[in-house]
Amino acid sequence: MHILFIGDVVGSMGRDMIKEYVPKLKEKYRPQMTIINGENAAGGKGITEKIYRSFLEIGAQAITMGNHTWDNREIFEFIDQAKYLVRPANFPENNPGKGMVFVKINDIEVAVINLQGRTFMNPSDDPFIVIDGLVEEAKKRTDIIFVDFHGEATSEKQAMGWYLDGKVTAVVGTHTHVQTADNRILPNGTAFMADVGMTGPYDAILGMQKELVLNRFLTNLPTRFEPPKSGRAQLSGCLIEVDKKTGKAKKIERILINDDHPFFS
Repeated sequence: MHILFIGDVVGSMGRDMIKEYVPKLKEKYRPQMTIINGENAAGGKGITEKIYRSFLEIGAQAITMGNHTWDNREIFEFIDQAKYLVRPANFPENNPGKGMVFVKINDIEVAVINLQGRTFMNPSDDPFIVIDGLVEEAKKRTDIIFVDFHGEATSEKQAMGWYLDGKVTAVVGTHTHVQTADNRILPNGTAFMADVGMTGPYDAILGMQKELVLNRFLTNLPTRFEPPKSGRAQLSGCLIEVDKKTGKAKKIERILINDDHPFFS
């Protein structure tokens, strides 16, 4: 079994890359499941119902989120009805939505969990405590458990990877928008990668207009960041090969598509 995961979709350019390349990636790799992180999909902040549905229509089976989950107010109107939208499970219990979903793929189920780190991030419950209960619950139904850990600190992401090694299929990081080259299978069979990277503007700074970000660094004045709407773009992701009988990962491969790393079918 193969799981395709696409990292942080940023703005309209990121959505265009999803439309263009997810079908091509599905044709090339034949994944049984596709997961997209969409927390930056609506203008760089949050997601709308239209975008959520467009990702499902393009072939995703689950959409994960992160610290920008609530930035687009429209989400409150549909999140409780969105079966395959996963917000961080360690948000307060009284938040709408859910932090784990189960997706049926032919004769097997896959549990998809979203967590948010606490280092240099907005306050949230302890992800290490929260994940224990979620894994216990998921194991009653499936051994294939995918975790999108949305965090700032590489050390915290590595810690979660080692903490869950052998307990889940994969721990893949999002949020920092820069793809890391540390993809590996941990000793007990969990695929790990500190950050899968972002899908969106290529000639930008973390997906935002570089002039705005530079102005912030040069002046230290408050600046509203916006993603560019035209120019070169990129797609970042990973492909995980899974033993569906054991839930262990066999291989994790980085995917990067941009002008310097062109796509070959």
